[in-house]
Amino acid sequence: MFTRYTAALTGLLFVSAAPFAQAADKPTDPQIAHIAYTAGVLDIEAAKQAIKTSKNKEVVAFAKDMERDHEAVNKQALDLVKKLKVKPEDNATSQALSKAAEEERAKLAKLKGAAFDKAYIENEVAYHKQVNGALETLLIPSASNAELKSLLETGLKIFQGHEQHAEHVAGMLK
Repeated sequence: MFTRYTAALTGLLFVSAAPFAQAADKPTDPQIAHIAYTAGVLDIEAAKQAIKTSKNKEVVAFAKDMERDHEAVNKQALDLVKKLKVKPEDNATSQALSKAAEEERAKLAKLKGAAFDKAYIENEVAYHKQVNGALETLLIPSASNAELKSLLETGLKIFQGHEQHAEHVAGMLK
């Protein structure tokens, strides 16, 4: 269920890094800002879908946490780009993430009950693993602005907690 989403996120680490290699071997701060913000928005959308669809109180509580935390981090990101007068730059990675997320939401929309819960949580585990990997290996090391780097590092700590929480919920659903 989560293979397209995961494949797009893997692009953060491998495939989609290729367009950046032509310019400077790494994404620019405006591109990083767009990728990070897009990843947050996509998880908010997935959380809203789970809140609306799931009847499992653990899944709904997890989704509400995702919605709250990603909205808070994205607000901080928007405040920072305004302060720095940086315009986030759309890029192939953000576009691939959006396309994969749209496809995943469509797949999840066809599921109900335990099948939905399992697929949603499995996707959340995979999504956070990939985002965390991308933050650690590509986005944080590539960020040149110290405040952007700090925000990404804070986000990484939060999202590592999300990954552990998703794994815990996944274990409860088995």
